[in-house]
Amino acid sequence: MDSDTILERRRLRRRASFWRIAAFVILAAAGFVLFMGNGERGFGRFGGPVRGEVARIDVDGFIPTRPDVIDRIRRASESARVRAILLRIDSPGGAAAGGEALYRAVREAASKKPVVAMIDGLGTSAAYMTAIGADRIVAAESAITGSIGVIFQYAHFEELIARLGAQYEEVKSAPLKGQPSPFTETTPEAREMLQAVVGSTYDWFVGLVAERRGFAPEEARRLSDGSIYTGRQALDMRLVDEVGGEREARAWLAAQRQVSDDLPAVDWKKRDYGFPFFGADGAGALAILARLAGVDTALLPAANGILPARLAIDGLLSVWHAPAPSGTHR
Repeated sequence: MDSDTILERRRLRRRASFWRIAAFVILAAAGFVLFMGNGERGFGRFGGPVRGEVARIDVDGFIPTRPDVIDRIRRASESARVRAILLRIDSPGGAAAGGEALYRAVREAASKKPVVAMIDGLGTSAAYMTAIGADRIVAAESAITGSIGVIFQYAHFEELIARLGAQYEEVKSAPLKGQPSPFTETTPEAREMLQAVVGSTYDWFVGLVAERRGFAPEEARRLSDGSIYTGRQALDMRLVDEVGGEREARAWLAAQRQVSDDLPAVDWKKRDYGFPFFGADGAGALAILARLAGVDTALLPAANGILPARLAIDGLLSVWHAPAPSGTHR
């Protein structure tokens, strides 16, 4: 191999080494900038502490179990960037277990940073259970809250089955197994069992209200007869701390928890992991399964609207049932 070839190869190796080092430096610098600008770690772009933000998290609609909301509350409570959490509640309630899970998530978050619940529209039953986990409750004057209580609902179809000329039979290990059943009349023993279950959960709910709102047990029970209240009424009864909205919530955070009202309020939304084939909510996967089953996918939206969401819950409900608007039928 002649000397010119050897020198050329050395030059090529030096150039390759240069670009490798340059690429590494560029990647390291990019990573450094991202790290220093990442609010989750509590540093600003230039290495100083971030100004921070206030996380705004929605609790809306019927509450079954809400692992998505619980996850957002947990992440916000653990984020070094988040200085406080605003829960924006607009819900009639839902499953008692769903309300309990949200309440516990809010209490855990409140042990780490300030949490204010804002009842905007509706905040009843399990949604009110969620709100009392916060450090402070602010409600709009015309908001509806309260409806503290528990309900267990089931239907009976034995007469319909008889009219159809059908029969229903069952074999079970004990008389109370499988009770209540929509196909048989509820026995006194079964009704007593159900009332005990409802009563136990109700006593626990009332105990939470008494503890969190500073009521004597008898006062908490008096207010927990299922009645609903406007925000103004709830303030008079000490079920909420203030009437208003986000402005009042931010003012309290600034005055009592030193969370500057200049900090931006950032909506924390559901994570979208970017799988367009399935969709963020699994709708794509549902459509695929429907096609495999030979079901017209055009029927899926209609199928979702046939039954109220509350009828899909197998267990205790803590939900306010608003009456149908005038001129409509249910």
